[in-house]
Amino acid sequence: MELTEAMRTTGTCRRYLSDPVPDEVFKAAFDVARFGPQGGNRQPVRWIVVRDAARKQALADLYLPMWDAYFAGITGGTVAVGALPKTVQDADYFARHLHEVPAIVVVCAALDGLHPTDHELGRLSVVGGASIYPTVQNLCLSLRDQGVATAVTTLLCHEEPAIRELLGIPDDYITAAHIAVGYPERSFPRKLTRDPVEQIVAAETFSQPMFDSAALSPAL
Repeated sequence: MELTEAMRTTGTCRRYLSDPVPDEVFKAAFDVARFGPQGGNRQPVRWIVVRDAARKQALADLYLPMWDAYFAGITGGTVAVGALPKTVQDADYFARHLHEVPAIVVVCAALDGLHPTDHELGRLSVVGGASIYPTVQNLCLSLRDQGVATAVTTLLCHEEPAIRELLGIPDDYITAAHIAVGYPERSFPRKLTRDPVEQIVAAETFSQPMFDSAALSPAL
C-alpha cells in the first residue's frame, strides 16, 4: 500500500480474529523490518514469534496483573493517559484476551549492540532504544501492508526475568517490547488522531512555533 496511508492507519489493534498469520507473511515483514536505522549497523534486534497456546497464556498471565495496576490508576485518576473512554475499554479487553491473539512477537536486543549516550544525565535513559524501535515500526508497517494488525506494548518488560526463563532468552539480551499480531476483527482506521503539526514543531528554540499557531489545523 502507499506509504503515507500505511503510516496514517497503522494504529494499535486490540481485537483480533482467530485466523493464524502465515509464516510467509511474517518472513516478508521481518525482511523489511531489518532495514530500520540502528547505531553503527550493529543490528542488535532479535525476534521471538510466540504462537504456542501455553506460552501465550503464560505471557498473558504475566501481563494482566501489570495491566490491572495500570488500569486502576487510570480509573482512580492517578494515571493520566489522555485517552478516550472507549480506547481504555478496548485496552482492558485486549489485556483480558491477550492469550487469544494469534501471535505475540517478543522483541529482544543484544546489550553489546546498544550505545546509550544519555545514561549519565541523571534521568531516564532512552537513547539505546534508537537502535530498536525503528525496526519495530518497520515491522508494524510491513504487516499493515499485508493486512495484518499489531499492538505494541512494553508493560511485559517489567517481567523480563520470568520471560527470559520462559523463552530461553540469553542473559546478554534484553526484552524491549511485545507485539500482538493478527488479522483485525474490525476494519483498520481510516486516519489516526494526533496533535496537529502546529502544536508539535518548533523552529530554532523549543518555545518558538515553526508554523502559524493562529491557524491551527484540526488534529488528524
